Amino acid sequence: MGVEEKGGGCRMGRVVSDMRGSNMNKYTRMNGDLEELDVMSQYEADNQRKSNTRKYVIACSVFASLNSVLLGYDVGVMSGAIIFIQEDLNISDVQTEVLVGILSIISLLGSLLGGKTLDSIGRKWTMALAAAVFQTGAAIMAFASNFRVLLIGRLFAGIGIGFGIMIAPVYIAEIAPAVARGSLTSFPEIFINFGILLGYISNYAFSGLPAHINWRIMLGVGILPSIFIIGALFIIPESPRWLVMKNRVDEARMVLAKTIDNDREVLDKLADIQQAAGADYAERHETRAVWHELFHPTPAVQKMLIAGCGIQIFQQITGIDTVVYYSPTIFRDAGITSNTELLAATVAVGFTKTFSILIAIFLIDQLGRKPLLYVSTICMSVCLLGLSLSLAILGQNPVGIRLAMLFVCGNVAFFSVGIGPICWVLSSEIFPLRLRAQASGLGAVGSRLSSGLISMSFLSVAHAITVAGTFFVFALISALSIVFVYKCVPETKGKSLEEIEMMLEGDRRPRGPEMELADTALLVPREPNLAASDRS
Repeated sequence: MGVEEKGGGCRMGRVVSDMRGSNMNKYTRMNGDLEELDVMSQYEADNQRKSNTRKYVIACSVFASLNSVLLGYDVGVMSGAIIFIQEDLNISDVQTEVLVGILSIISLLGSLLGGKTLDSIGRKWTMALAAAVFQTGAAIMAFASNFRVLLIGRLFAGIGIGFGIMIAPVYIAEIAPAVARGSLTSFPEIFINFGILLGYISNYAFSGLPAHINWRIMLGVGILPSIFIIGALFIIPESPRWLVMKNRVDEARMVLAKTIDNDREVLDKLADIQQAAGADYAERHETRAVWHELFHPTPAVQKMLIAGCGIQIFQQITGIDTVVYYSPTIFRDAGITSNTELLAATVAVGFTKTFSILIAIFLIDQLGRKPLLYVSTICMSVCLLGLSLSLAILGQNPVGIRLAMLFVCGNVAFFSVGIGPICWVLSSEIFPLRLRAQASGLGAVGSRLSSGLISMSFLSVAHAITVAGTFFVFALISALSIVFVYKCVPETKGKSLEEIEMMLEGDRRPRGPEMELADTALLVPREPNLAASDRS
């Protein structure tokens, strides 16, 4: 009996032990499941935050780019409206050139003032000022009764555009993460192209109205984008870099938390911005004015100015604005005579230009800036030369018309793939924080001045050396831009703004996303020396 009880006790002990073990395993599994759920929840939360920050940055970039619609719409709509303005107000070719080109010339005043305004009232409210000034100009033009009043409206519109074209790239470059900065900073060029397309469509849509009404409606519609810009100001934040410059660090941290999906990266980026701005930012600005540094540059700043301002000038002196402004003139020279057919052909150019920019959006951060610039400038040179030869040799026969349309569409397509958007990307990211606003404004001045001079002289030059000869000159200039890209433009893909500054100033190599081959050896644990171990 004792043995049996003892045995029974042992069996009972094993049963209790098994039950405890079973419960322990159950609890262990439950704890493991809870830990796994916690990990999954954290993973989902991280993904959700990444998605939210990405959407937020894209939304800010879109709203900031609305100002660029104003420039694009004005460029596009004026190409068709000028036909009916000449008919209604009886203006000469010289007055036409002045009316078309003065906007670019006067916009340089807005760009010059914009650099100071950006640093004084901030990026966000400079956008509001630009929209308000342009609205004033658009309203004056819509109700103009003669050439003089129309010119006054163009002056106001030009100043507003001068503010607008330099704001968006600077703002987006300062708010976007480095990995997507190229794509996002090219948004303004997308919206310029979209504005041009809207202008062409407006020309075509209202061309059937009487000549004394249609061009007024065409120009007046340009007020609508400005209204959306004012609404966007209630959504987008101020630039974190400007907030740091004004010692509003807590606000800058809050903005960075919305645009960066990692708290550690937020603090690191804030520290980088503070370092770039410098603790003695105000003192340095009192002792050494920014403009003095720009006009008496160090070798590093000189390289930045050549690259940033040079690419802006080459973007315009290759003749893109003449193609857009005077596309009806080009197609008329090729043999198209009907106003409706001329405007329909310009709509095709607008669609080509707009959709081509999407290619750059997908490739600019993958391939880099320089490869796309090479493709763009080389193919533009070929298209401009082909356009010149087709106009000169084939004249006004059907083959010449088709080739002219093909080469015009090819030129605007390759412009939009490369030098069009990359010009704004480079000019907004290549300058250090202390110079960025004014230097970007200076680059925009070069762009607008070049555009104005080219636009204001196109008809006169075309009368002197023919339209074909004019585009042959543009082809030669485009060929020079290839050499400029090779010699003067650095590659900035994947680098933060602070890293680009250090790279150009030669302080130290930028922290890139790639790892050096020698560094990988540090990550591999060394195997023990077995022979030495055996001997011991």
